Amino acid sequence: MKTLLPILFLFTVQIFSAQEGNYDYANGVFQFEENKTQKIFTDWTRIRQSPNVNAQILDSLQTNWQVLILKKDETILKLGERRANWYKISYQKGDKTSEGYVWGGNLAVGYRNKNGYDFLFGLTKTLNKKSPDFDGSVPQNYASVKMLKGNVLLDEVSFETGSGENLNFAGFSIESGHELKDAELTLKATTSGGACGVPTYDQYILLKSKKLISLPQLINVSDAGVYYHSEKFVFPNDKGGIPDAFIFKMEEMEKDDNDREKKKRSSKTYVWDGNSYRFK
Repeated sequence: MKTLLPILFLFTVQIFSAQEGNYDYANGVFQFEENKTQKIFTDWTRIRQSPNVNAQILDSLQTNWQVLILKKDETILKLGERRANWYKISYQKGDKTSEGYVWGGNLAVGYRNKNGYDFLFGLTKTLNKKSPDFDGSVPQNYASVKMLKGNVLLDEVSFETGSGENLNFAGFSIESGHELKDAELTLKATTSGGACGVPTYDQYILLKSKKLISLPQLINVSDAGVYYHSEKFVFPNDKGGIPDAFIFKMEEMEKDDNDREKKKRSSKTYVWDGNSYRFK
């Protein structure tokens, strides 16, 4: 990980320097299709008369409210390191159908339903984070996954998602419990970039008795065949898995000046007792 951190930091500095003041495009995770339904992620999201933060507020909607995307407006608003278009939407309240504009950063970038619960994945904020290897700090995006029953929030977990360049793609899926004791299911939230050297962040989350439990975050990054850093979990139901535990595996490769590959591998085991995990 010591090798990975300086590379990520330097790449992040280059990104922010190159993109300073250039907000002509939105992050890919906030690209929503017209005539498709989406979910409100930020609680009490303001619905405005026009695509502008100073426009009249027509209404506000709670987390998990379903809306229909009517049209993407070309206006882009940047908050922190999140860049998103405004969208014209329609939604139902009782017998009344209303329309207005919502900022795309307030919409869920993924949502799933299972066993009567709704799970929403979205971006929440940008904070400056100090680097352990360099002086100063870099902007860091944060995301969260929410578990709801209707409009009632049952639990929420937050995690890092890198810089703006890491928000080109988002994935959100429900997997099995991976044969971990009493784990009802596993959620996987992913954000990634679309270029070499841009890391992918994978966040696994276990559901146990209406409680969300985040596992250690996985980071994967590669750069034009000269470097890669790969992290994964081996669960009990995977080949090489062991009961009541999950194994973290890391592999790193870097080519030297003579084009020779130098590889590093490491692994560690986390024991799962049905309620929490600990390093073995």
